[in-house]
Amino acid sequence: MAVHDRARGHDLAALRGLNTAVVLRALRQESPQTVSGLATSTGLSRPTVEALVEELAAQGWIAETDAPAAGRAPGRPARRVRFRAEAGHVVGVDIGLKKLVLLLARLDGQVVARQREDFPAELTGAERIELLRGRLRRFLADQGVGPGDVWSMGVGVPGMVDDTGRIVSVVVPEWTDLDLARRLADDIPCRVFVENDVNLAVLAEHWRGAAVLADDVACVLVGRRISCGLMIDGRLHRGRRGGAGELGILPQLGLDEAGKALDLDGRPGESGTDALARAVRAGDAEALDVLDRYLAGVAPGIAALVLALDPELLVLSGALAPVGDPLVPLLTGHLRPLTLHVPRIVVSTLGREGVALGAVRRALDAVEAELPRIAGPLRPTAPL
Repeated sequence: MAVHDRARGHDLAALRGLNTAVVLRALRQESPQTVSGLATSTGLSRPTVEALVEELAAQGWIAETDAPAAGRAPGRPARRVRFRAEAGHVVGVDIGLKKLVLLLARLDGQVVARQREDFPAELTGAERIELLRGRLRRFLADQGVGPGDVWSMGVGVPGMVDDTGRIVSVVVPEWTDLDLARRLADDIPCRVFVENDVNLAVLAEHWRGAAVLADDVACVLVGRRISCGLMIDGRLHRGRRGGAGELGILPQLGLDEAGKALDLDGRPGESGTDALARAVRAGDAEALDVLDRYLAGVAPGIAALVLALDPELLVLSGALAPVGDPLVPLLTGHLRPLTLHVPRIVVSTLGREGVALGAVRRALDAVEAELPRIAGPLRPTAPL
């Protein structure tokens, strides 16, 4: 009998934890809401929701709000509560061959601080790690955020990353077989998720970019380096070992050779791809010819991807995304004779923050997955 009671108590506690997570997720997705609205959206009974709201408010997860409801009928206003997105933060990082992007976001995904910095491509692997660690510490301190206030962090890096987060391909010097999350653990005492940069780019496009309404998506990084992030049925497709979409590894596709066509003299401090994008937008005929020859060179590799995946949407991201609209008709013309059909092609509008924004999304997903476990009184240290 005692064993039965303990089992029943465990089941009730588990059920309460699940119900708590359901209410928290509902408020994260839409805030504020009334108790009646929460009961409707979650499918829980009103007494259950009322009890959970009281408990979550006492723990610091939610708060009442005085914001009036649009079109409210006369009479006593219904009690409205909101998720306290400011209770914690996540960080998104994009560290590439020559740039570092940092984003700080609340628990509802709102970016509250951003920083971008270019650095010399000649930095060693150890120097890049020290640069990242130092900039992270200063970035958080400038925002008045302590390391313990960061609940989760996503980091985007070029090259192949396995399912443990270990970097396994040579793109960044000396980062092969590197466990970057472990190297950052002393600075940010939370879960750190390291992922291939273009995989994070496709997550960002599906979250807030061009692929919000698409479930089968190929996001192609166009520039001197060609890579692709894949989404199938609304889920990131990494492959068995994290190598899905690494088109640039196969020399027979000629993608590296095509990238050499992008050399263009620019202004002091301006990269060749930025100079090309600026010239194309200005209608420069020579720049348009350079862009066309580049797209002709990468079209066979992209066509092979289209034939293998048959995506509903192809998103062009990366260094050449600032070119904008001219990319689409030129690439379409080169793909048409190579594929059974050309999918809808769009250019990313997320700019230089796409990878870091995908890292924010990855960090938020980790928080979401932990909600049933971390529900409890908020503490100064990170729940994850």
